[in-house]
Order: sequence, then structure tokens, then C-alpha cells
Amino acid sequence: MKQQRVKSTAEIYNIPQAMIVPNPNQPRKRFDYDELENLAQSIRENGILQPITVRKREDKKYELVSGERRLRAARLVGMVKIPSIVINIDDKNSAMFSIIENLQRQSLNFFEEAEAIEKLVGEYAMSREEVAQKLGLAPSTVSNKLRILRLPEEMRFELARAGLTESHARALLMLEDDNQRARALSIIVDRHLNVAESERMINQMINRNNRSRNPLRGIRDVRLFINTLNHAVDTIRRAGVEADAARSETEEYIEYVVRIPKSEQLRIALPGETDEAI
Repeated sequence: MKQQRVKSTAEIYNIPQAMIVPNPNQPRKRFDYDELENLAQSIRENGILQPITVRKREDKKYELVSGERRLRAARLVGMVKIPSIVINIDDKNSAMFSIIENLQRQSLNFFEEAEAIEKLVGEYAMSREEVAQKLGLAPSTVSNKLRILRLPEEMRFELARAGLTESHARALLMLEDDNQRARALSIIVDRHLNVAESERMINQMINRNNRSRNPLRGIRDVRLFINTLNHAVDTIRRAGVEADAARSETEEYIEYVVRIPKSEQLRIALPGETDEAI
């Protein structure tokens, strides 16, 4: 009965901060200490202007739904009781509520956002279309955000640390393996490349990789030339000249060598010539 009254009136309670536990679905993993200090100073002077949102747990404690920064800053100040609104909400909607709040405040980096979406899809069995609708995103945007989680953890950390963008992360996925991606990321960070410059550099890496894997591009034409050389050597031999031919290959070229002894006097009959004319 009390839950229904709280839900409908959105009454504000002063809940002891020791009774408030973190939200396990909080998508934000990193908090800037200077920002928290600034917020704490504001709370010292003005109090908490916007209550946090919590939900009651079976163990009589309250789980945070939204307002992580306000709660942390209030604890820095030493507030004993926190103004809170108690709502009746399940696990899935609590996770969704937390993500939406952070997205609206633009306080998540793109990896935290992708990890939160992955949790909704994985743990709460929501379809990508359902997540997209709830978050106000296109389904293709949700898919693109999930793709960047293919990058390893250390690479995600470096991208975030360097202040690079989601577009930089997607550009790295154009490369086939993590070793190439790590090398590309190092160049991007060292040279402070923007997205267009990064994509251009990565395309150059891909082209070089393709050339090294297939040094004989246009292989059908090369075989045609080699067959022509073989035919020419056969013609010389049929004329009675002891010609030697050898072919070798490296990563950069094909070498074809024909050796004809200088002692040989070669004259091949031309059309219309007879044996007597030779």
C-alpha cells in the first residue's frame, strides 16, 4: 500500500546515506574527481536541489536508480541523510532508467554506453530493436555501438584516455587483427590524427597488406607472359640451339633467365626461304 502511495505522489524522503547501495547496472565506470568536488561545493552551499531516485530492496535497504554523482558528492560533504524519491521498478527498467539518464546528461563515454547496451541485450534479453526504441536510437546505431566492443579492453582504455571518438574506434575495426589495430592506434595517438586522416592511414595499411598477401596481382597476365617466354625458348631449342631457361620468384618479382651459348650460330628460316638459301 505504501509503495503505491509513494509511486503516485513521488514523495521525497530523507534516507540515511548508509542505507543506500550502488546500482549494479550503473553504466558509468569513471567519475572525474574535480567534477565531484565542484558538485560537492555546490551541495555545501545550496544542498541537493534535485533528489536522487532509489528503489526499495527486500533487505530493507535502498538501491540507487539515478543520481550517482549527487550521491557521491553528498558523501564527500558528509551528508547523513539524502533527499530521495522512492519508485517501484524492476531490474530491467532500473537498468534502462540509469542508461537513459546518463545519455541525456551526456556523461557516458561511448564504450560505457556500448557496454550498457550490451548488458540490456545480454542479461535482460532485450532485442536490439527494443533497445533502440527505448533509447531513441536507430537500430543500425545500436548495432554499430555494439561492434566497437570487439576491441580489447586495453585498446578501449587507450582510446578513451586519448580523447578519441567512436568513429576512430570504428575505423580501427576495418583492420583484420588486434596487432594491426594496436599499431594504427599508436600512430593515431602520436600524430593526433582526426577521423578522416585516421581512415586514410588505415586504408593505406589495408592496401599494403593486400599487396604483401598477393604479390602477383593480375596473375593471369603474368602467366600469359611466362607461357610466351616458354614458347620462345621451345622455338629456339627446336632450331637446334641448346638454350637453358630458369625461373625464380621472390616477394617482389619473378626472374626469368635464358642462356644461349655464344658458340651457336643461329639462323631460323624465314617464310619463303629454303634449305639451300640458308
